[in-house]
Amino acid sequence: MYVLKFLFICRYRYVMSFLVSLFSGYIIAALGSITPSFLNLTIVKTSLKNGKRSAIYLVVGFITVLFFQANIGAYLANVLMKNSEYLTTIQKIATGIVLLLSVNFFRLHFKSSKKVKKKRIPKSKAYLHGVGMALLNMFAIPFYFTIISFLISMDYFSYSIQNSLIFSVGSSLGSFTTYVLYAVIASNVKDKLTYVATKMDLILGFLTGVVGLINIITLLR
Repeated sequence: MYVLKFLFICRYRYVMSFLVSLFSGYIIAALGSITPSFLNLTIVKTSLKNGKRSAIYLVVGFITVLFFQANIGAYLANVLMKNSEYLTTIQKIATGIVLLLSVNFFRLHFKSSKKVKKKRIPKSKAYLHGVGMALLNMFAIPFYFTIISFLISMDYFSYSIQNSLIFSVGSSLGSFTTYVLYAVIASNVKDKLTYVATKMDLILGFLTGVVGLINIITLLR
């Protein structure tokens, strides 16, 4: 009787851990992917120019990289939570990176004010193009690192290779859902998304600049 009860408890905990990791990854990635960015804009333009199938190949390229980025973010979050003495050093490095990103975003904003001829993405190269663009997404790993660190601190996520993989699968599915939705309704969101995207580098420049200054003030205390 006690053995059966023990097995039931273990089974229950395993199922709950699986569901929490999967659905938290799905919801976080789905919501995070809604924000207008160069990824969303590229999906919309590809869908309009080359068709929805090419856009979906592009999305698959995105989430191939995202799967590994989520795993890296989870691993780094686990290391930090277990070695909090490195927090100050990591914060200093992160502050420097954030300030460099701020400068880069401002540079991209003023550079993008000049008209640049957009290249059509061949259908045969859509997947590889998606992989390349996802690798240039500098916010993915810090995003997952921050989110998973928060989940660990709130006891909603217990790091293990298995949980990390499940979370990454959920994240991939969540991003896939949102990005495919953009591809499907491309004609309806093109103008709004394009307008927001033209201001995105400026917005990110201000946001990263503010975060960097706050970190500097915190470190100087």
